[in-house]
Amino acid sequence: MAEDLHRAGADPVGEGAPKRPWHRRLSLTTWIFIALALGVLCGLALQGAPELADAYVKPFGTIFLNLIKMIVVPLVLFSIMAGVVSLDDVRQVGAIGGKTILFYLATTACAVTLGLVFANVMSVGAGYVMDAGELAYETPAAPSLVDTLVNIFPSNFVQPMADATMLQVIVIAVVFGFGILAAGSKAAPVVAVVEGLNEVCIKIMRGILLVAPIGVFGLITPVIANNGPDVLLPLLWLVVVAYVAMACQIAVVYSGLIKLVARKSPLAFLRGEAPVMGFAFASASSVGSLPLNIECAEKMGVSKPVASFVLPLGATINMDGTAIYQGVCAMFIAQVFGIELSLGQQMTIVLTSVLASIGTAGVPGSGMIMLAMVLQSVGLPVEGVALVAGVDRILDMMRTVVNVTGDAAVAQCVDAMDRRGAARRAARKAA
Repeated sequence: MAEDLHRAGADPVGEGAPKRPWHRRLSLTTWIFIALALGVLCGLALQGAPELADAYVKPFGTIFLNLIKMIVVPLVLFSIMAGVVSLDDVRQVGAIGGKTILFYLATTACAVTLGLVFANVMSVGAGYVMDAGELAYETPAAPSLVDTLVNIFPSNFVQPMADATMLQVIVIAVVFGFGILAAGSKAAPVVAVVEGLNEVCIKIMRGILLVAPIGVFGLITPVIANNGPDVLLPLLWLVVVAYVAMACQIAVVYSGLIKLVARKSPLAFLRGEAPVMGFAFASASSVGSLPLNIECAEKMGVSKPVASFVLPLGATINMDGTAIYQGVCAMFIAQVFGIELSLGQQMTIVLTSVLASIGTAGVPGSGMIMLAMVLQSVGLPVEGVALVAGVDRILDMMRTVVNVTGDAAVAQCVDAMDRRGAARRAARKAA
């Protein structure tokens, strides 16, 4: 009996029963948070010599992130194709896609509204007075709506893969998935290849995640070493307000969706999502967190087709944490420059942030571009972006946590609704 338990991975009990070493009993989640804590401590210790962290610690994080980025494109391509094919019905793909986008738009609207509420209530810019002429900031060019729509559709198959243009990769995957469904039985060999390559990508992903604690340590240490109190303290209240609003988005909005729509325990969801949140905080990369997010979602019961479709789409277009950042920073800049924003202007910020969260998806430095667009929409000085640039990396860590947690919450809700719909259809057929 003890031998059977040992094979199953459980800790055998009883006097004289062999026990696994302590380091093998710890879960990946525990190791990630240990690495995160050690990275913070080492970063604080190296604040006097951040160049050491950059030269000797950062490469480990960079290598790990490169491995994640290497597998993300094929994983997204084949997982979405496999997800579309497994649904067997184009109408079902459309239904899931429609629910997903509606959830993403709704949670983003809630996010930016929360950001504005907390920024107003907590007076995020209190104590600062500044003239716009004191700052100089070159506004990055934001793509127009027409350009954004055109750029979603790739002109060839290979270039989006090479450039990791994720929205175009998703379009390619969906188009080819529909093509496989339309071809019917003639595409059976292609289905087998797609499902096989998807499984290969998953195995590679799981292998890479085994060294996640080393990667997390290598990513967080140089951030702490380079962004010490000298950078953080002057804008500490901005960081506090943004973090409180983001924590509220997770605790209220996502937990509410999990409870009311997915009909599951919010605490169980947050425990299951903890490894993704820890990795997202250290890496500040939603796309880089995608493989781990898919892994955790499936462990929490989300079907593979839904996880393979909803999460890659969310990593590209759903930026709830970034939307909160827009609301808080817009109010901060308005208060710093002594500009009173009306309720109508704040509603404009909500609308612009929701649209910009999709419109600038995949653009390098999209957070700053989105903020510049939001400021322009209500007539605030764009130079104010320079005020928050110093703590952008600190804010980026938490907003990435919110982004990936929102993706996972929506995946849970869409999967639960899909299962209930399937059960109703089965009941009608049985009747």
